[in-house]
Amino acid sequence: MPYQKYNFKPGINREGTDYSNEGGWYDANLVRFRQGRAEKIGGWEKETQNTYLGTARALHSWVDLSSTRFLGVGTTWKYYVLEGIGFNDITPIRATTTNGITFAATNGSSTITATDSDHGALPNDFVTISGAATLGGLITAAVLNQEYQIVTTPTANTYTIAAKDTDGDTVTANSSDSGNGGSGVDGAYQINVGLDEYVSGSGWGADAWGSGTFGSVSPLGSSSQLRLWSHDNFGADLIMNVRGGGVYYWDSSAGTENRAVALEDLSGAFKAPTVALQVLVSEKDRHVICLGADELSGGNRTSVVSPLFVCWSDQESAGDWEPISSNSSGSITLSSGSEIVGGLAAREETLIWTDSSLYSMQFIGPPFTFGVNLINQGVGLVGPKAAVNSPLGVFWMDQKGFYVYNGSLAPVPCSVHYYVFNDFNVGQAFKVFGFLNKQFNEVGWFYPSSDSLEIDRYVVYNYMEQTWSYGQLARYAWIDQDVNAYPRATYNNCLYTHEIGNDDDGSPMDNVYLESSDFDIDQGEFFTSVRNIIPDVKFTGSGGTGQTINFVMKSRNFPGESLTTNSTQTVTSTTTKLNTRLRARQAALRIESDDDGSTSTRTGVGWRLGDTRLDIKPDGRR
Repeated sequence: MPYQKYNFKPGINREGTDYSNEGGWYDANLVRFRQGRAEKIGGWEKETQNTYLGTARALHSWVDLSSTRFLGVGTTWKYYVLEGIGFNDITPIRATTTNGITFAATNGSSTITATDSDHGALPNDFVTISGAATLGGLITAAVLNQEYQIVTTPTANTYTIAAKDTDGDTVTANSSDSGNGGSGVDGAYQINVGLDEYVSGSGWGADAWGSGTFGSVSPLGSSSQLRLWSHDNFGADLIMNVRGGGVYYWDSSAGTENRAVALEDLSGAFKAPTVALQVLVSEKDRHVICLGADELSGGNRTSVVSPLFVCWSDQESAGDWEPISSNSSGSITLSSGSEIVGGLAAREETLIWTDSSLYSMQFIGPPFTFGVNLINQGVGLVGPKAAVNSPLGVFWMDQKGFYVYNGSLAPVPCSVHYYVFNDFNVGQAFKVFGFLNKQFNEVGWFYPSSDSLEIDRYVVYNYMEQTWSYGQLARYAWIDQDVNAYPRATYNNCLYTHEIGNDDDGSPMDNVYLESSDFDIDQGEFFTSVRNIIPDVKFTGSGGTGQTINFVMKSRNFPGESLTTNSTQTVTSTTTKLNTRLRARQAALRIESDDDGSTSTRTGVGWRLGDTRLDIKPDGRR
């Protein structure tokens, strides 16, 4: 029998068994399918060596009128604006104290206790201290007068900090540190930090003590809940919101040394929301929209999230929110679902998902400004950031599957549906985020597997070729190429540029593989003998002639048996034929990059598969 060409069907299919998917691919990691061929995904590297504090789950890029490029970065602890290579802290100030803080130190300890009546701080909050005098010994004025992250809050009037010098090194008090810092100590408290984990409890009492009123709903409290930022640019400026908390505005013309301010404190602001679940700006008509904002009662905002309430500002105004006949501001309350999960500005409309429905909000002009239509009931959004715009429409993930909307709603057939949803931590679903990689016609979702509290996997869909793949990779936010030439993502306090090179930030990419489903001859009636392999591989990386991958042949006699590895052989750009000895009813082919760091230190390895030819012959019965 002559060599047989094996051009496996593109995409991963896990909906059946590996035997029933004969002629296809069954498993993969860090591999994509493009124009019907499998290839290793592009690499990544740090965009800047500077780091940020907290876990960054939100990115937004824009350009001001002077062509300055900005990137907004919202983390669990702070909000930054990246300009150039520097992360500039613009986190809003929650409260200030003037001449009201005193300190107490203990000999031999770096812990300093600060006393400030009704400080409102939580552990991990940040405070900037100024005007303090030395405590008399090693705890000098320079040590005290800087930004600190609060360690503990023993009472409503006290908190502790860990003394440090201006280089960040620990300072220990001595016996001379008996002072209290003087009578002129000021403090600027940044907004309370959020959590790095979703908490399922909700309703009255789910947020900080004293927040809300009995019987009120707090679906996603701001300080005692997973910290999620939403943001959008309003012209050259930035408007942002802590989910379940405040709405803020940053004036780019004031410079990155200035912080964002509460929207209600913006010059000229009137009746502006004080809390919301999400903020965004409508595409054509330039209204600021708050989802789940606080309602007006007696002419004032209630400061309590109304989970189905939607309101918008006057056109071209971020500050005027009073719904009167002389402007276009207004509001509406949705009727389907129990809370708004997320929204997205799409072409000609704004899409809003509740936990059980999808709405379309469109600009219709005066007197109503916006019209809202219920598109579908029964399909929600798995998390606030699980929807993504693409050239073919809006794709999103709910707790049951994947969907697309481009004027009408349709489910997206998924060949890895069971693999994803059977191993998915629903309790941390609000961490899921959708991403677009337009260069490769891909939309995808990063999500936490069932035994992980944090994102550790991704699933990706090629919307032009309708193929699926998946892999293991931790990323917490993503933004496609726009004002930047490459996609960017966050992980481990760093910002990474993706689809650049072939490596993991200068190191070999780990655990890259692709494995086929089983194949046989004559429905498995005969044993199969595989004697030779003619590989067809195009090496695309920067590693030159040193690039290699491994071809692994596996076998078994019955579907219920485990696969046995028969041979592992290295393929280079000059390899013509591989000799192998395999005899079984079923066989499978696995491709592995030889750049995983355990057997090699090779970098710059990139590859793309062609048609593999196998010398397969029937080898009798048994």
